[in-house]
Amino acid sequence: MSQYQDLKQACYDANMQLPKLGLVLFTFGNASVVDRDKGVFAIKPSGVPYETLKPEDIVILDFANNVLEGEKRPSSDTKTHAVLYTHWEHIGGIVHTHSTYATAWAQAQLDIPILGTTHADHLTVDIPCAPPMEDAMIAGDYEHQTGWQILNEFQRRGLSPSEVEMVLLANHAPFSWGKTVEKAVYNSAVLEEVARMAYLSCTLRPEVPRLKDALIRKHYERKHGLHSYYGQQ
Repeated sequence: MSQYQDLKQACYDANMQLPKLGLVLFTFGNASVVDRDKGVFAIKPSGVPYETLKPEDIVILDFANNVLEGEKRPSSDTKTHAVLYTHWEHIGGIVHTHSTYATAWAQAQLDIPILGTTHADHLTVDIPCAPPMEDAMIAGDYEHQTGWQILNEFQRRGLSPSEVEMVLLANHAPFSWGKTVEKAVYNSAVLEEVARMAYLSCTLRPEVPRLKDALIRKHYERKHGLHSYYGQQ
């Protein structure tokens, strides 16, 4: 039995949630899970349809992108995941999709504005869209540079990846992450739903106002603050 059996199963389970939640079509996405103690992560193999994916297909790599176990080629986005795991040591899982509404905002090169309390339940800021990648980065190690595109944008904006667990890449698509891969999947679904709501709101009223600061603070703090009271103890 593989020493990575549990890690592969967790990665498989996370990936299988993506089509169930309507976040991927065909092979348009991937999820990964890290094992910090072993210094490895598991990721979906490239181009394998979800309906044929099996736990044993999951690929295990180290943070230098060396394949340690698995017969199939890992996701083409593997290097992006590796960069984020290397530099953001608190995250335990990453999800990348091309979900429709989040990708539409990315293709429009727009942040998703904070318009309502659903957004504020999860974030106090707009969902950031990193700008189009420079030609030199595209011509280089593209997937590795994609990771740096995310890191650089968070540094430029002064954002904390433990508070803002999602991003859009201009002309590309969304990434999300979390302390666990389950949280990363959850964040991916939240991102898509907030993107859909924002699109509909802006369609109905192009000059829709931003959610007022008092409501942003109230909804975020009641769920995440020191004296939060949302849910059960």
